Amino acid sequence: MTSAFLSALGGRIAERWLTLLALPGLLFIAAATTATVLGHEHWSDAGKLRTWLDTLAAAPASRSAGTIALVALGLLLGAAAVGTAAQTLGAAVELLWCAEPRGPLLRRLADRRLRRWRAADAAFRTALVTAGRARVAGADDADRLAGLAESRYADRDRIAAAPPRHPFAMGDRLAAPGQRLWRTYRLDLAAAWPHLWLLAADGTRAELHAARVRFAAAARLCAWGAGYLVLGLWWWPAALIGLAATATALHRGRSAAQSFAELTEALADLHLRDLAATLGIPSETPLDRALGERLSQTLRKPS
Repeated sequence: MTSAFLSALGGRIAERWLTLLALPGLLFIAAATTATVLGHEHWSDAGKLRTWLDTLAAAPASRSAGTIALVALGLLLGAAAVGTAAQTLGAAVELLWCAEPRGPLLRRLADRRLRRWRAADAAFRTALVTAGRARVAGADDADRLAGLAESRYADRDRIAAAPPRHPFAMGDRLAAPGQRLWRTYRLDLAAAWPHLWLLAADGTRAELHAARVRFAAAARLCAWGAGYLVLGLWWWPAALIGLAATATALHRGRSAAQSFAELTEALADLHLRDLAATLGIPSETPLDRALGERLSQTLRKPS
């Protein structure tokens, strides 16, 4: 049984290593090699690349099994090194996406998002008032104006659901549950979260973990995109790959952050009374600020 367990564990580790590090790293090394051989001037010259490969194959060292083994090992180690660097950069991207507006650059980005949100909010409120007046007056274009107001609301919501405080949308989306729970129940989500997690069912934890994994994967994809953008300095088609990867990563990151935030808030809404009962706090009344304040006071232990 132990042997079977270790074998299965080794297989899963090898599979994860191959998926997360080796294959993306090998693809990046292949792209870097192509960029070095072709450059901008001969960016689509497959003949030149084929000639370079034929020259390598004709070299005397290529007929040595030891040399081939060393080259293969070097490629795998290089791919693992590149993949590890991308993972490290991906973790930095996660921190950047969720960063507070500290420093001049991040503050400027946060202020820019806030200005865009306020402009979109003003446009939505104007469209809403216009649609309401048209509805009251029985105007023929009332339905069109109502649709325009809905469109303006969607434009504002794409920036943020509330006035943004972070440089990037993912930070606002992940912070939104804590803000809403504080405004509604006066619940300190940071203090309550470990306890709510222990009360959650396995299926709920699995859903939250899946959303967290998708967010991390999106950050890694953004890191790979940055690498291909750098390669674009030598071979411009790599920049197209980098742009596509970065745009996809941003879309996936926003979606994963939204899913994680919604699941977090739902978990709190469903289990606050269970948490109160577990802690011995009477909760006969519906969820309200009084219960949230008692939970926050109980869970905020003095340092």
